[in-house]
Amino acid sequence: MKQLVIVLLLVLSGLQLFAQQDRSLVKKGNDLYEQKKYKEAQAAYQQALQKRKTVQGNFNLGDALYQQKQYDKAAEQYNKLSQSKNSTIGAEAYHNLGNVQMQNKKYDESIKAYEQALVRNPNDEQTRYNLAYAQEKLKNQQQQDKNKNKNDKNKDKDKKQNKNDKNQDKDKNKNDKDKNKDQQNKDQQKQQQQQQPKISKEDAQRMLDALQNDEKQTQDKLKNQKLKGGKKQVGKDW
Repeated sequence: MKQLVIVLLLVLSGLQLFAQQDRSLVKKGNDLYEQKKYKEAQAAYQQALQKRKTVQGNFNLGDALYQQKQYDKAAEQYNKLSQSKNSTIGAEAYHNLGNVQMQNKKYDESIKAYEQALVRNPNDEQTRYNLAYAQEKLKNQQQQDKNKNKNDKNKDKDKKQNKNDKNQDKDKNKNDKDKNKDQQNKDQQKQQQQQQPKISKEDAQRMLDALQNDEKQTQDKLKNQKLKGGKKQVGKDW
């Protein structure tokens, strides 16, 4: 029985020593946090948690990570505490989780976190203000996305129109080239016609008379040749 008492005393003494060391490290972390030495404060809180897992250690570690913009790691700490049966602790954890999601511009998730904080502590005016702010930011984000989609559609429409205009310009240029080519051919033919020597009416008549005279002589010649050929008497030597 005495031995059991001694063992219990040793256990209690050890626990008390760990608790003192834990509190000392948490206090050290808090002092460093106040000096904005967030990285050193983080190390102190982590040492304290190695000695003993406490709500204060986890909460303050999350705050130190948040100040260093390590938002995902901070969110892990707040998530651990958000399921606490203590409504006050849960409300504070959800409030800080909402702040993390705000920094990540995940406004819909921050709204959910603030709403959960208000379920646990409906009288928290700071959380209520943050909720309204997150709702406004989400509304603006959705409007910006809507405008962006509209602008993208207009850009696609303009791009398509520019392509059609280019095709029309291309066809127009081709038609213009064909017209220019046809006009060049007409101008060339006209120029050739203009370069051909003009024949007077008298010269044309003389040429026509000469052709008719040549044709008459040719016919007379053929006629004479036919007559000279005459009939042939084919005889037989008897």
